[in-house]
Amino acid sequence: MSAPPRPSLKSLPAASTGPRAAVQAALVPAVGEPKGAARMGVPIARRSDAHQGDGRYPIAWLHICAPRGAVPTATSKCLCGRDRSAVGHPQVLALIEDHSSHRDTCPLRTNQEGRQAA
Repeated sequence: MSAPPRPSLKSLPAASTGPRAAVQAALVPAVGEPKGAARMGVPIARRSDAHQGDGRYPIAWLHICAPRGAVPTATSKCLCGRDRSAVGHPQVLALIEDHSSHRDTCPLRTNQEGRQAA
C-alpha cells in the first residue's frame, strides 16, 4: 500500500502567453531638488584645511607583532630604502635597537649641506 502523493507547498504563477511591454512611470517633477548645491559645494568642503601639518611626516616605521605564546616578529622600514625583518625574541630586540640607531644615521633625517635651518 502506498501513501497518496503530497500536495506541492509552493504555488507557481501561471505562465504568461507572450511578452508584454513594461509599464512606464509618469514623469513628475522631483521634490526638494537642490538648487545650485553642486556649484556652491558642501560648507565643510569649502573651509580651509583644519588639519594642517607642522611640516613633519613619517619616514621610518617599526612594526612589532608579539602574540601571547607565539614567536615575535618585527619589521623595520625606512623611505631611504632600508627594509629589515627579524623573527624570534633576541632578533626582534636587536632589530629594535638597530632601528633606533638608524634614526641618527638615516640620510633623510640628517641635515644636508644647504638645508640647515637658519
